Amino acid sequence: GPVSNLKLDSYEEFFKERGFGIRLGYGARPALIIIDMINAFTDKDMPLGAPLEDQIEAITPLLETAHARDLPVFFSTVAYEYDDLRDAGVWGMKMKGSATLRAGTPSVEVDARLPVLPADTILKKKYASCFFGTDLVAQLNARSIDTLIITGCTTSGCVRATAVDAVQSGFRPMVVRQAVGDRSLAAHDQSLFDLDAKYADVVEVNDAVSYLQTIGDNTGN
Repeated sequence: GPVSNLKLDSYEEFFKERGFGIRLGYGARPALIIIDMINAFTDKDMPLGAPLEDQIEAITPLLETAHARDLPVFFSTVAYEYDDLRDAGVWGMKMKGSATLRAGTPSVEVDARLPVLPADTILKKKYASCFFGTDLVAQLNARSIDTLIITGCTTSGCVRATAVDAVQSGFRPMVVRQAVGDRSLAAHDQSLFDLDAKYADVVEVNDAVSYLQTIGDNTGN
């Protein structure tokens, strides 16, 4: 086709002309989700790890604001219970690093730089999407949530899968550009481009923090 050899920059104009990338906009009732920011992924020396210090820095004001305003916060972790990784299914065969995601070990705990409060929910999942095999839809619906502020890792994997499932489930996915990361910059950039074109709004961290500050109640009432 006429666009198959365009560079990513050139695609943006073409996609815009064809009507992709229209803004969904924030809804009225957000929840913050912090995907797989566990030691196995945030420790760059682990098989599945990557340097995610910048992402932790970007997530911090979002988490602080959500906590201050008593907004729903979800953390996800990937943890396998069985020695033979049978609960990782076929996906467990794809990456040797799956063996580092053992339930009950420090590797599957949320990075200590991101404080988890008792009111927060920890979603335990086995696959990429935070929606697959979890009760996330039911939890969001029970609190009338319409908007999911998406952060964490990896952009091309669990972040992307969660954003696609969010929009398919009727939620507005807002992917925070500075607060998501990947082992591959090329995969990160392509995923953000693709998500913004078809499935989600890619938003800036300051914008998302400002939005969260307008929601909820921090007076304790």
